[in-house]
Amino acid sequence: MTEARRTTASRHVPVLSQDVIGYLDVREGGTYLDCTLGLAGHASQIARLLGSSGHLIGFDRDPRALELAGERLQELAAELGERMPQVTLVGEAFSRVAEFVEAGSVDGMLADFGVSSMQLDEPERGFSFQTDGPLDMRQDTRQGVTAAQVVNEMDESDLANLIYEYGEERRSRRIARAIVRARPVTTTGQLARIVAGSAPTMKGDRIHPATRTFQALRIHINRELDEIRDLLEAAPRLLRRELHKPTGRLVVISFHSLEDRIAKDVLKDLAGKGIWNVLTRKPVVAEEAETARNPRARSAKLRAAVMLGPGELPAGKALEYQDQGSGRQLTGFAQLKTEKVQKAKGAPGGGRKPRLRK
Repeated sequence: MTEARRTTASRHVPVLSQDVIGYLDVREGGTYLDCTLGLAGHASQIARLLGSSGHLIGFDRDPRALELAGERLQELAAELGERMPQVTLVGEAFSRVAEFVEAGSVDGMLADFGVSSMQLDEPERGFSFQTDGPLDMRQDTRQGVTAAQVVNEMDESDLANLIYEYGEERRSRRIARAIVRARPVTTTGQLARIVAGSAPTMKGDRIHPATRTFQALRIHINRELDEIRDLLEAAPRLLRRELHKPTGRLVVISFHSLEDRIAKDVLKDLAGKGIWNVLTRKPVVAEEAETARNPRARSAKLRAAVMLGPGELPAGKALEYQDQGSGRQLTGFAQLKTEKVQKAKGAPGGGRKPRLRK
């Protein structure tokens, strides 16, 4: 790993990491799927607990992220030696996990939605306006339209609707009008200045006025909300659900209200159908100590669910939330010391490894 990339990887701090491990109930010898590998922050923590008989599967459609994650996991393998689990990395969108992973083979799934720290920190990716760069915003740079194409070619009314719907920006028409008048728009800095000039920061607003517009463009270009729905609907088919054995768990982390609303609604709907129990009545959020160390954790919300075993509850019976976090829903597993959690650590797992299609 080059020095620049090593610095990028070392700066990466996975959010709500103790809660992720706790709610996943990571067991030695199990099979765990990280659907948003990024720089392998969460994946590395999971790998440390799996042992040589475990299997870690990581998905990321960003080729650069997949490369960096692979290098980081190779360094972990050198550290763990024989205790390193089997690792399989797949360079595809997480919405396609069901095409590559065998049904009923996974003990736990994790998805950390949104843009990664690496993507924000690299100006050439065009995700951030903190430093000037080309308007790109594609998570998979091998395909798809760029932000520049959308900003310069989309009809003004469609652009306004996009910013309103995906950015939840009330001043979307004013912003879209200013963008169209300023065309061509080629860099993140130029776009940010156009937005700020047409819609200045409002009283009490703590974010940059261009934040919501950039969010809207990113979501649209990468089809993020459709990807999330596809993943959440596929999860029950992949998670383990066997008689007299621990059932599979799902943990998702969102960073804005649109993502969290989808996660909440899908989890609740499938719980009502008797597929799983939701473990988080309210989303878990970071404590002040974590947000002080990692400001990006401020907006993180974690939700979790566990599959119901065969015959565990009558089909169609309304299910209730089973909150296993702390009463305040603040990094619950970081503080919770129940007997159940203590027993979960080091509990034997195992089972078949997932079949990965060629």
